Amino acid sequence: MSATTIPGKHVDIRLWTQPETVEGQAMAQLQNIAALPWVFKHVAVMPDVHYGKGATVGSVIAMRDAVSPAAVGVDIGCGMSAVRTSLTANDLPAGLAKLRSDIEAAVPVGFAAHKAEAFTGRDAADWPTFWKAFDDLTPVVRRNEGKAHQQMGTLGGGNHFIEICLDEAKQVWVMLHSGSRGIGNILAQHHIEVARKLAHNQDLPDRDLAVFLAGTPQMAAYRHDLTWAQEYARRNRAVMLRLVCDVLRKQFWQVKFDEPISVHHNYVAEETHFGEQVLVTRKGAIRAGRGELGVIPGSMGTGSYIVRGLGNPDSFESASHGAGRRMSRNKAKQRYTRDDLIEQTKGVECRKDSGVVDEIPAAYKDLDEVIRNQDDLVEVVAKLKQVICVKG
Repeated sequence: MSATTIPGKHVDIRLWTQPETVEGQAMAQLQNIAALPWVFKHVAVMPDVHYGKGATVGSVIAMRDAVSPAAVGVDIGCGMSAVRTSLTANDLPAGLAKLRSDIEAAVPVGFAAHKAEAFTGRDAADWPTFWKAFDDLTPVVRRNEGKAHQQMGTLGGGNHFIEICLDEAKQVWVMLHSGSRGIGNILAQHHIEVARKLAHNQDLPDRDLAVFLAGTPQMAAYRHDLTWAQEYARRNRAVMLRLVCDVLRKQFWQVKFDEPISVHHNYVAEETHFGEQVLVTRKGAIRAGRGELGVIPGSMGTGSYIVRGLGNPDSFESASHGAGRRMSRNKAKQRYTRDDLIEQTKGVECRKDSGVVDEIPAAYKDLDEVIRNQDDLVEVVAKLKQVICVKG
């Protein structure tokens, strides 16, 4: 579909969804973003849009010489990784409980961490250089270096997951969703508080949208820490993906893997759009430059899509990061039961207890509709359906 334009105070809002489907709280948040004097051209809104802490999830915000740390959020570099294997559905055992258990044993979930460092030279060749940069991060995180080492290669909780999926040709894929773990959270919260206290942010329509300005020490410090945390998130996914693939190698000695796909969907990038260099914040959105592969997941019972970007300039070459929530976690817990979760995740080897009811498929938007609404942003490469889902 083509985007719908809504006037904003400083720039317009361009939505790849029907305006009437956007909840009032999210639309008010988008209007506040569009009122910021640093925002360039327009705010691009993806079809998975919903209200978010700091800024609207599913928004793409390009700024001239400014960036909002709360718009990026506390899970810096959160994103997706996926890899197609040489296995097919016929290679998998009839019962998948043991395979799920083996994955959970290999990758700590929730608040758990590795007892010893899990990253190796197989994941990257420059670990000493990467960790040496820890000394240059904002001092508030320095006492957490040991924890950062042990969380490298861990999943976390919430909507983070590891899945074994089948595409429509019954080929097996590994897919996972995670970010920069505790260290990214600490860095983000520190910089968000710094931004809120700056003089130029005192009269904003929403203090959560406080920004750092180019040429200031606060901006330099944030971008330094942000870049490191985004790299931490990328490496975290790479280590987890290797750990899961190692589980498959033990059970299926003949397995081979294609080149992995890895995309951030909470991050900042310096890019050129409409002839100008800008700082693009994708808050719950992936880059979808022409020919670039991406991953758009749904919920723990509905599957996901592998997509190829079409490079649409009006979206700042972006697409949605997932299906997007249609109700809050609290509302989902109030509305649905464990029995509902069991019914909606039939055929998936996964947790089916009350602790993950807030992740029930019905709490998310219709993924197929979300994909249809962005047919001018991406083309579908593969549709996946999970058979195993691991959650924290």
